[in-house]
Amino acid sequence: MSALGGRKAGFVSTRLSGTDGVSLETGKWAATLERLGLRCYYFAGQVDRPETVSRTVPEAFFRHPDIDEINRIVFGSNGSNGSNGATAAGSNGSGGATGSDDRTSRLPGPVEEQIVRRDFFSPYVRPPHVARRIDEIRSHLRTELYGFIRDFDLDMLVVENALAIPLNIPLALALTDVIAETGIPAIAHHHDLAWERQRFAVNSVPDLISAAFPPPLPSVHHVVINSVQAQQLAWRRGLNSRVIPNVMDYDREPAPPDEYALHARADLGIEDGEAFILQPTRIIQRKGIEHAIELVRRLGLPAKLVVSHAGGEEGDDYERRVKEFAHLLDVPVRFESEVVGECRCSTPDGRRCYALADIYPQADLITYGSSLEGFGNAFLEAVYYRRPLVVNRYSVYEIDIAPKGFRVVEFDNYISEATVRAARELIEDPRRAADWAEINYELARRHFSFRVLERRRGSLGAQCLGEER
Repeated sequence: MSALGGRKAGFVSTRLSGTDGVSLETGKWAATLERLGLRCYYFAGQVDRPETVSRTVPEAFFRHPDIDEINRIVFGSNGSNGSNGATAAGSNGSGGATGSDDRTSRLPGPVEEQIVRRDFFSPYVRPPHVARRIDEIRSHLRTELYGFIRDFDLDMLVVENALAIPLNIPLALALTDVIAETGIPAIAHHHDLAWERQRFAVNSVPDLISAAFPPPLPSVHHVVINSVQAQQLAWRRGLNSRVIPNVMDYDREPAPPDEYALHARADLGIEDGEAFILQPTRIIQRKGIEHAIELVRRLGLPAKLVVSHAGGEEGDDYERRVKEFAHLLDVPVRFESEVVGECRCSTPDGRRCYALADIYPQADLITYGSSLEGFGNAFLEAVYYRRPLVVNRYSVYEIDIAPKGFRVVEFDNYISEATVRAARELIEDPRRAADWAEINYELARRHFSFRVLERRRGSLGAQCLGEER
């Protein structure tokens, strides 16, 4: 039996549900840990695992109303963390102190607030009522984490991104408290670090970010998903880390589309003779969906673009911009998040819903125009389902993926005539696309398979628990 056999690991994140990258990678890590003999349990604000192995605490979710309001204020700019945002004090997000538009007015509350706040509208000043609310939620989550560890008798924690990107400050602070107070071994699996997102650059919580994103605690073992992050973590925080890339189970071939899946093209509005171009990402700015729209416009072929996921997590401005851009270029785009998801089911009006595994194999081309990615799950998925790819050369792709020798159509932040020509040739020459797909699959099996994760993750787990041989 593995040195990890019989031990218990608790996964902690803001959300462990759906098809976002963190949730998907958590499932892969859990699968490999269970192969090594560990039992896995889950703690998050949204959890899609059985109640017998999970603990759901709403305040741990990064879109909980209180957390949303805290983030709006502490990461605000141009005065948005001022009095107009003072609604975060109250567990249901409806109450709280209300400031004044007068820079020199006094705030109600304890004695520490009875001062003149001359910098009231500065984005670098943390309003006292927000600090109190952070502490209240932190204390609540700390108690819940202690209960999670106690009730499932956990031997270690695996923290998925909650100590990396400051989407839920109280959760990270609570985790830091619990780990520091108990010394429980923890693996901090970082997908997106705070300095990688511009929207966190101006804030009123630099002390809290320094303390918990990520925390420099001796029992925490840091894991990043690319070599750029490892370098930055060492330079910015003085922390050593291990690079474990995202993976797919390339030793298990995907099943061919069955009769149910074969309805997908028609249900997605792909007509006979049209090329099916798939953008398998959320509708957020860094995904570069406008590149896919331009490519489809310039292909010179009957084609339709399908965007599989919804937006909304970073507001809806970019989604409106994408739709306007598609209208301007007269490109048919289908936004199909209602019928593409985690599994097969039906919509309320009776339409068939499909899993991504049903959709990928039938696409003629995958577009992946991201300007920034922690690694690139959609890249690995397209390779797994043997689909031809058009990829923007984002930094992690250039450093950690491209040198492996993958055969894809590349571009550098804009669609050139060469990009259009190469993409058109792949669509029109299925044999060439298939040859490239086989090369890519074998390269991915060698570098990004579950075997790689099991080897690296197993040794890390043993080291974390003090059982490395």
